[in-house]
Amino acid sequence: MRHTNTMTDYLILGGGTAGCALAARLSEDPGKTVVLVEAGRDLRSDAMADTIRTRYPGLAYLDAQNLWTDLSVTVSGAPTREPNRTPRRYEQARVLGGGSAINAMVANRGAPGDYDEWGTLGAEGWNGEVALKYFRKLERDCDFDDGYHGRSGPIPVRRHHPERTSPFIAAVCKSLVTRGYHLHADQNGEWTDGVFPAAIATTDDGERIPASIAYLTPEVRRRPNLRIITDTQAGVLLFEGARVVGASLVPTAESIADAGSHAGDGVNGAGTRPDRQLAAQTIVCCGGIHSSTLLMRSGIGPAAALAKLDIPVHVNLRGVGQNLMEHPLTAVSTYLPPASRIRDLREHHDQALLRYSSKLGDAPAGDMHIAMIGRTAWHAVGQRMGTLLIWVNKSYSRGSVSLRSSDYRAEPAVDFRLLSDPRDFERLKQGFRLAAGILRDPLLDGVRGSVFPTSYSERVRKVSAPGAFNALQMNLFGKMLDHAGGLRDSLVHQVITLGLRVDELLADDAKLHEFIGNSVAGVWHASGTCKMGAAGDPMAVTDGAGRVHGVAGLRVCDSSIMPSIPRANTNMPTLMLTERIADLIKEEAAH
Repeated sequence: MRHTNTMTDYLILGGGTAGCALAARLSEDPGKTVVLVEAGRDLRSDAMADTIRTRYPGLAYLDAQNLWTDLSVTVSGAPTREPNRTPRRYEQARVLGGGSAINAMVANRGAPGDYDEWGTLGAEGWNGEVALKYFRKLERDCDFDDGYHGRSGPIPVRRHHPERTSPFIAAVCKSLVTRGYHLHADQNGEWTDGVFPAAIATTDDGERIPASIAYLTPEVRRRPNLRIITDTQAGVLLFEGARVVGASLVPTAESIADAGSHAGDGVNGAGTRPDRQLAAQTIVCCGGIHSSTLLMRSGIGPAAALAKLDIPVHVNLRGVGQNLMEHPLTAVSTYLPPASRIRDLREHHDQALLRYSSKLGDAPAGDMHIAMIGRTAWHAVGQRMGTLLIWVNKSYSRGSVSLRSSDYRAEPAVDFRLLSDPRDFERLKQGFRLAAGILRDPLLDGVRGSVFPTSYSERVRKVSAPGAFNALQMNLFGKMLDHAGGLRDSLVHQVITLGLRVDELLADDAKLHEFIGNSVAGVWHASGTCKMGAAGDPMAVTDGAGRVHGVAGLRVCDSSIMPSIPRANTNMPTLMLTERIADLIKEEAAH
């Protein structure tokens, strides 16, 4: 199918969480035409793979057909004796619905102060009240009907039910109460520390509801003014003077193979002839990493870096690709006796959380998060492990995205530099100590077995890849753990931790420093690389409405425009900012 030199009102590049929501909202006006372009495949309710549909999310993000498989990143920026700078895969969705199709479905919002901070940092129009308005608009809360919640939005939100909570997680919650933490029913209500049931975005049937399903309903897809193009990637943005007038679109290798197409002349060294999709407004929704990549590839970014790749510079914006943010993560796990395990393997594994304040330095309230995981992985060993995932909920370390090549097929160089800010490093170590103490609490005797440090290393990633061989070896090792008796602790530490023990880390701060610094991971919350800010801020890329500074006809709308990271998983905040930007676009069009 050709779309050469066709014109549309709104061209949305990227069909992830933001792109799907934006396409649905902008196409509500029958007088405006909308084209949505996604590099991955379509995702419809009647054609979802079981690994995506189920509310257990432990396989969707591992499936290569859902991912940008060539994307690798450097994570740690910690000052350790032997820094871990080895590139690792960073799972980013490449399917209609984006992260909402493969993530953990956790539906938390962050603190009102996070969005007050956006305004303070120069993103005009942003504050906690504005954010609350749009959180209410997007959700259909199934448990609460009050001033914090909406009842008619496209995203159903419900709390994990106590009857489905695993014995392990129920016991951890009880032990936290004895430590003085208060139980609260709603993490999306008043912002406070405490223990909460997980808020999850699932359908009334208990299934995942990606943005491609929640927003792009059959009724929305039937709108004559909306066209959805999948298996097609944006090559570069097209300019006329200082205005973006659309983008070149290139079929992916999968779509070429399906259509039996032949390669032709390309874009920036690509192997197929691009189409030109023209638009009155172009809106980039490619995510925390790829939005800045597309801008730089198109000549919007730091001039000196672009010139080195022979990319003509249209706008010198130093901040494009900078300010890369994530929530740094570490973990402590435990062996679970049979009676403590999740029985229903379709059940969501992230069932409760502890939000607490580190009280370190200038960190705000609720700056730390511990997720209670009743099943650590899809395989038999994962079913026998409970885990506390600890992350810094308000991080200060900043990384960057830069181009390796002008070729649209080349992934960028991504360096998160996690823990490069000492405030993050100290708080993550504090969190590890707290989590280890929680799991070692005598109140959990009989509910859990050996307690040990864990990390999402390349070795773990390899054995966690879905497949018959990994399933077989994990099943055999799981049975060994169950029948090891008094030898189980030695088996855990020889095979899983390779000799590393919690006792040693807690007793020696230098060892803990090395372990945390070199094993730190992210939580797939990449954000900030096209940050909102005032025109006078040399590092700002967009204004508070997502309009790119110095460029007409171009906006960015996704997690990349967040100037600071919210104290939350980023999917719901991304939907919230998309709902607001959609309203701003429609208001602008009406005048």
